[in-house]
Amino acid sequence: MATSSRGRRSKRRAKGALPKTRAAKTRDSKTGKTKTGKTKAAAKPRRTRAAPKTSARSGPGMVETALAAFAHEVRTPLTGILAISNLLATSELGERERRWVDTIRAGAEHLASLATLFVDAARSEGPGLEIRQDFFDLRTLARHAGDSLAGRATAKGLRASVEVSDRLPAFAVGDPVRLRAALENLIDNAVKFTEQGSIELRVAPVPAAKNAAKRQADGRIGVAFAISDSGIGLTLSEVKRLFRPFSQANVSIAARFGGSGLGLSSVKQLARAMGGDVVAAQRSGGGTTFTLNVVLVAAEGPASAPASEGAAAPSSQGLRLLSVEDNPFGRVVLNTILTELGHHAEFIGQGEGATDRLGQGAFDAVLMDMVLPGISGVEAIKRIRALPPPHGRIVIVGISGRAEDEAAARAAGADAFLVKPVSPRALATALLEATRRAAAAT
Repeated sequence: MATSSRGRRSKRRAKGALPKTRAAKTRDSKTGKTKTGKTKAAAKPRRTRAAPKTSARSGPGMVETALAAFAHEVRTPLTGILAISNLLATSELGERERRWVDTIRAGAEHLASLATLFVDAARSEGPGLEIRQDFFDLRTLARHAGDSLAGRATAKGLRASVEVSDRLPAFAVGDPVRLRAALENLIDNAVKFTEQGSIELRVAPVPAAKNAAKRQADGRIGVAFAISDSGIGLTLSEVKRLFRPFSQANVSIAARFGGSGLGLSSVKQLARAMGGDVVAAQRSGGGTTFTLNVVLVAAEGPASAPASEGAAAPSSQGLRLLSVEDNPFGRVVLNTILTELGHHAEFIGQGEGATDRLGQGAFDAVLMDMVLPGISGVEAIKRIRALPPPHGRIVIVGISGRAEDEAAARAAGADAFLVKPVSPRALATALLEATRRAAAAT
């Protein structure tokens, strides 16, 4: 009975009858009496309809904040995975164990790139990306991308080929985090959509198309990363759809290979923010070639740069460090890295205790995480800088999973800044350069 009663009520509503509770009562201005006005009640907007509009306006900011927090938290364990795998790679391993380590490292690097892409995608409706201008080893970045490609291709039974041009500058200034994220996405797609055959990576400098003379004068160069595969291939109409957010070449590809379709739109966004673009083309003989072009500034290497990738990371031996890190896993990872570099670290979990601890012991530098319980890393840095000398002039290295924290950290007084996942080499270099600058200033 209850079911049939609900059915009759539904039919009455479908014919246009409104429930009595929806009729609004209005007061006649002449008689002072109230009367029922169904037409006005139907036209009168209900409060519940305004809520989604407010939510929609605040939604992007909430999503961006949530993804930024996610990126910071997920990059802490990724720092550990990459650091330990890098340390293992330098130890004596058999061929099979080395392949395992390479697979772990490639997977962690891909996860780190996904975190970057998703956070940037959340900002796509905002003022745009803030591209960093960091000094980095361009050839090493290219070789690491090649290693990632080779490891994934080998695991799937594919052939891999990597060629880095001798004309490529050794060092450059740009955004290595986002550049690596874009490359990892293109590599992942090439491996995913190739069932048999080979994948190739070619890295070479290219002439800057626009304002070539001006770009050469200020040291800017174009760099092309071309990734070719013998995979499923694409039609011209499918190529046009590839770079739209949350779209793939066609429905069958999405069903067969999975994926959100977000990556390539983010790669294009990153490429354009770095002064270039990414294009897809049909490969002769079948397959697809994706070419990522970016504009970088060629740079001279530091005097302390290692002669080869296998050389030991630069370090200032025997530093005593105070690390402000609340994540237990992050502490273990940092302690492992610092111990391997020859340093000694003491850890505290809150920024409030940093000033007191500095006054109790003789430390050479502070490693300050930016996201902490209680006061933030920025506020903790300000409190340290407010101390009288020598404690107020101690070297401070800010660390965060969010690149946008750098400006605030440096404004508060940080001498250097690292974005997670932090490699042993990057940490060693930051400590070395920061302590040298501090020594030269005294």
